[in-house]
Amino acid sequence: MDIYCHLDALYGYAMVLTNNPNMASRLVQEAYLRARQDLNRPRKGSNTKGWLFVILRNIWLGNLRDHKPDPMTVALDASEIGETPDEHLNNQHTQPAAERTTELMRTAIQQLPLEQREIILLREYEKLPYQEIAGVLGCPLATVMSRLVYARSRLRNLLEHQCANGHRREPLIRSGT
Repeated sequence: MDIYCHLDALYGYAMVLTNNPNMASRLVQEAYLRARQDLNRPRKGSNTKGWLFVILRNIWLGNLRDHKPDPMTVALDASEIGETPDEHLNNQHTQPAAERTTELMRTAIQQLPLEQREIILLREYEKLPYQEIAGVLGCPLATVMSRLVYARSRLRNLLEHQCANGHRREPLIRSGT
């Protein structure tokens, strides 16, 4: 079983959960170590990626239960990193359209509640089937489908709001699937 090929996906999921690169890296490392200890656990024909997501999510939930704060979390504003608000606006206008679209999507996704961010990542980016998402999140299939409908709707509204506030209007997400 090759778990190395899933490290980027695990890191993306960890970022959705934590919104902190240091904490996300630590979660991925812990998930990797736990998976290496139990390499024979996923049965033949099961989805390794989904299994790894379950491990990572369980570690994250355990940390939340134990109230382990991340000592590396530091809040920075634009002035602390040397970018004035005017420079930020100028940088927005010089970005290529694909970068702006990606940034708009990332910003909108970060505004979603955690359970909606999770569901969007697992379905739209990781392409997990609904049944596997239910296994990762530990909820019924109907809940997955319902959360996905609400998450897509909320994301669409956030993107429309961003576009209405001066950003170029582009089709950013699809409605179905």
